[in-house]
Amino acid sequence: MAAAEAQGGGAAAAGEEEGAIRHRTVTANGIAMHVAESGPESGRAVLFLHGFPELWYSWRHQMAHLAARGYRCVAPDLRGYGGTEAPADVASYTAFHVVGDAVALLDALAIHKVFVVGHDWGAIIAWYLCLFRPDRVTALVNTSVAFMRHVFIRAGAGAVKTTDYFNQAYGPTYYICRFQEPGVAEKEFAPAHARHLMTRILSDRFSERAAGKETTEDATVEAAALPAWLTEADIDYFAAAFEKTGFTGAINYYRNMDRNWELAAPWADAKVTVPTKFIVGDGDLTYHYAGIQDYLHKGGLKADVPLLEELVVVPGAGHFIQQERAQEVSNHIYDFISKF
Repeated sequence: MAAAEAQGGGAAAAGEEEGAIRHRTVTANGIAMHVAESGPESGRAVLFLHGFPELWYSWRHQMAHLAARGYRCVAPDLRGYGGTEAPADVASYTAFHVVGDAVALLDALAIHKVFVVGHDWGAIIAWYLCLFRPDRVTALVNTSVAFMRHVFIRAGAGAVKTTDYFNQAYGPTYYICRFQEPGVAEKEFAPAHARHLMTRILSDRFSERAAGKETTEDATVEAAALPAWLTEADIDYFAAAFEKTGFTGAINYYRNMDRNWELAAPWADAKVTVPTKFIVGDGDLTYHYAGIQDYLHKGGLKADVPLLEELVVVPGAGHFIQQERAQEVSNHIYDFISKF
């Protein structure tokens, strides 16, 4: 078993609030991973995988909700984020690496099988995890990013490379396209701009408008009131982390999209064979990708994920749905995983 160094506590002490967060650093898959945990260590485990540009902290509401119901909640900072190590090599951020991190983390914590909950890049990693190692997953609740075989996996004679697909669909100013060239994204996402960037990205809810242009053009959002679901303390937490680490590790996930697409070719015709619930806000940019609503609602997702049990579209919700609609999403997760 990999070594684990406790920074917070072990099992919750008698009388301790189950929702209290414990922090530790775990050595897994060759890197040091910061992990936040809550709930009894004897409880059934839920692994939370965050997205861009986020941290374990994005799951704070769901962790409290599920810990209070007896679940062991495990939320790492993914590689390159927060307190987790950030390898310098861009090629160290493939889906193989990050799925490897997740499996090694479970091994380090002596957890054989988990419920998995993902959002944004965490959802992509969760889809890959369920393809590569379904034996480690009891059930999946994914949010925001649907399973998109043509984007994630090189499949079929007419396959189009992931970055070519986004360039053709949305043009070179689209954020995924802008992120490909080293140095360009780092200038836009400088650590000194972390507070402004996090305020703007979270407040904009990563809309289609926001995704199509640089995020440092307009500072007026700083003066505007934060949405009701977001506090200054929340911004402080995110900003402090990215001021320290920068955004390069996070951006490197995008720089491996083409590499992931090629590496996943052995799973070109594979299905996601774990019980699944998918949740998306109708204001999320991912819900407005070309053809995605037909794919979701006319059987495409069900064909790729045959054990899809529920598809939930939340009216009026944006991209950061687990924070924006915290209680609703927490209820959806609990209602689903409690059946198993």
